[in-house]
Amino acid sequence: MPEAQQHRLAAQLLQRIQDGIYPPGAAFPSYRALAAEFGAGHGAAYRAVQILRTNGHLEGRPRGRLTVRHPPGVRTLADPDAEWPFGHGETERSRPRVSAELALRLRCEPGAQVSRERVELLDPDGRPAMLVTSWWRGRRRPHAAMRYVVSLHRMAPEEAHMLGMPAGALALLVDRTRLDASGSVTEVADLVLPADRWTVGG
Repeated sequence: MPEAQQHRLAAQLLQRIQDGIYPPGAAFPSYRALAAEFGAGHGAAYRAVQILRTNGHLEGRPRGRLTVRHPPGVRTLADPDAEWPFGHGETERSRPRVSAELALRLRCEPGAQVSRERVELLDPDGRPAMLVTSWWRGRRRPHAAMRYVVSLHRMAPEEAHMLGMPAGALALLVDRTRLDASGSVTEVADLVLPADRWTVGG
């Protein structure tokens, strides 16, 4: 019965979204407020909200305020090497030792210590647009050329959390390599872009 209640409540809430009672961009009621309004248990209300979030109708971070998601507008990342013209959100920096896979990309020995930076890039309205994780050895150096490969990727929980998406949501993964004038690798990066909002290429 509790499972039927949460799905029934999720269907009622989705109908309100579709009817415009909860318009795109609006703050979504807390599960406690929904439980009180619909006479449901807190657990059922919480799970109903999570159903809507997992299905892409709500966005925001777990334990944060959720909003009704705007219908995604698809845009194109024409140049994966271009400077981001808007704001930056959370930035994480560390000095890890590289895995064999990352060592192959950086053309260094597995276990070598490198610099790592993960940056959340924001749209003008403050919503997360993409996540960029970069690795390099020594000092960060200028580059003369760039190449990239695009593949499909299921977001890991940490990536999804930073982008306000459900874990496992489909993304485009841009594997970017920067090179100096001699062709040596100066930096590699992973750009994670929600697949329902982006295409890549000219």
